[in-house]
Amino acid sequence: MKKRLIIKNGNVIFHNRFQKDTTIVCENGKIKDIVASSEVVVNEGDEVIDAKGNYVSPGFIDIHLHGGGGHDFMDATVEAYLGAAETHVKYGTTAMLPTTLTSTNEELINTFAIYKEAVKQNTKGSRFLGLHIEGPYFAYNQRGAQDPKYLRNPEPEEYNYILSQSDDIVRWSLAPELEGAPEFGKVLMEHNILPSIAHSDAIYEEVETAFNAGFTHITHLYSAMSTVTRRNAFRYAGVLESAYLIDDMTVEIIADGVHLPKPLLQFVYKFKGPDKTALCTDSMRGAGMPDGVSILGSLEKGQKVLLEDGVAKLMDRTAFAGSTATADRLVRTMINVAEVPLLDTIKMLTLTPAKIMKIDDKKGIIKAGYDADLVIFDENIKVLTTIIEGNVIYTAK
Repeated sequence: MKKRLIIKNGNVIFHNRFQKDTTIVCENGKIKDIVASSEVVVNEGDEVIDAKGNYVSPGFIDIHLHGGGGHDFMDATVEAYLGAAETHVKYGTTAMLPTTLTSTNEELINTFAIYKEAVKQNTKGSRFLGLHIEGPYFAYNQRGAQDPKYLRNPEPEEYNYILSQSDDIVRWSLAPELEGAPEFGKVLMEHNILPSIAHSDAIYEEVETAFNAGFTHITHLYSAMSTVTRRNAFRYAGVLESAYLIDDMTVEIIADGVHLPKPLLQFVYKFKGPDKTALCTDSMRGAGMPDGVSILGSLEKGQKVLLEDGVAKLMDRTAFAGSTATADRLVRTMINVAEVPLLDTIKMLTLTPAKIMKIDDKKGIIKAGYDADLVIFDENIKVLTTIIEGNVIYTAK
């Protein structure tokens, strides 16, 4: 039996309230008990952390990111996976979905084997929840920073082969209006993979059809998607409007304060709310790195991008190329810029992404029996301690 971890004197963030002077007892990787600090009994051998009145939150869950700390998952090395995970754990992320970029199928297949090995070796970083495939089935006009030479329509022979090469894929982002996309969405659902709408020129009717076929989530809302357009003088609603019209559609936003300004952050919060909105970093290798030239995608085949103004940009500055955010920055942005309450902000980075990925039976809230994934941070959202499965993985110096 593993020793117990006891976090005492915490201001615990539950999914619907704060509770001060509270102690969390963790045992065998799970939350064993939650009691008043005055009631806790410490046994010999227990590891005790005094939260000193700071916040104790469920661990942050990032369901869309490409790397960090100078590493990108498309580097296709175990070191890149581990390096990115070890970077983000310092900022409170306890679980993540490593995300690919449009690439050759050879690169994609290669990263599957790398991922499996990285999972085995990952003891010091954010845990991997499975792979998120982003592309290559995107609309050319909404490609953003995705390399256009790889864009194409989904073909059964191709995607069935890709799916046969990995059982670790849990999410796939694509444009649902492409020829063959609805059929592909059904195949993804059969594999228990979440189809997500991304880099799309779809109109409302196409989004509605896709939603009914299982496309229940929208990737990085406002980024690389259609809005109201005119075709032969008639107006059509786009993906953006569809996100709000379809009540049960979930969305994610890159809440770095750059991709979306204050009014749009507030708009999403007001009309989608914390139960349907997840915060994600969409971070590339520049997260946690200084400004300057970086690479989006693999070191070998990726493209140069510029890190400045707290974001990654294409070299000609015509578009963003992923963010450099970390999870703590998302929280600070929502609180300080968007003026969203801390309780709702934390929900958008814990319980809501857990529900989207259907892991809310074990992650996303602080409750007895749930995974002991926790983060302690102060009133400035400075991460002090990150705990995964009852083990202290990071402590601020």
